[in-house]
Amino acid sequence: MNASDFESLLNVNPDNLSLLGMLISLTIGLILSICIRWHFVRYGSTLSNREEFGQVFPFILLTTVLIIAVVKSSLALSLGLVGALSIVRFRTPIKEPEELAYLFISIAAGLGLGANQTIVTVVSVLIILLFMAIINKSSIGVSASGKKLFISIDLESSEKKDQEGFLDLTNSIMKQYTIEPDLRRFDIRDKSIEMLYLVNLSEEGSLDKIVKAIKSTHPDAGVTFLDQNNLPGV
Repeated sequence: MNASDFESLLNVNPDNLSLLGMLISLTIGLILSICIRWHFVRYGSTLSNREEFGQVFPFILLTTVLIIAVVKSSLALSLGLVGALSIVRFRTPIKEPEELAYLFISIAAGLGLGANQTIVTVVSVLIILLFMAIINKSSIGVSASGKKLFISIDLESSEKKDQEGFLDLTNSIMKQYTIEPDLRRFDIRDKSIEMLYLVNLSEEGSLDKIVKAIKSTHPDAGVTFLDQNNLPGV
């Protein structure tokens, strides 16, 4: 079977929407979206909701394929699409630029598949993902040290000895599991002590190790993590 026979089988024609060609594009799009989602979960630097956010990629990619495949055959549909999308408002905030980049590659893949540029789209997406994986591997130390977190620790105790010992313990734990810990706030009251650190994570499992180290000696202590990149104006 030559190229012309294959093209006629798929009925790749700007003026017609082939059901078989559409199914093939959607199938390839589904595979690409799974690859993008896996790449985001595996190599993304976002600390929270990567699994949940990654579930959006298949919907975006496949929906884009459907839209482009339908409107490319008609100028009237294209103009109608502009009016229809003008009433849509997306209220979900994008917390990380990295999340926006993965959304763009999903949309780009959908555009390419919807326009029947299958080979170019698949090769380009795979090259981009491979390139980003190489960058992530080569700069893993930089990305770990560049992720800043606020860590709030509190303990209720009326004993001054416990308060002083808890501060020394916390400082040693922060120096062990974080890079350049910065004590931003330190409050001592009659029955409680509170500390706020700004830290860089030394490795991916640092958060769990910090909690276990503190809870091992002070089970009643409270530990709160806050990603400063999610704060407005930071």
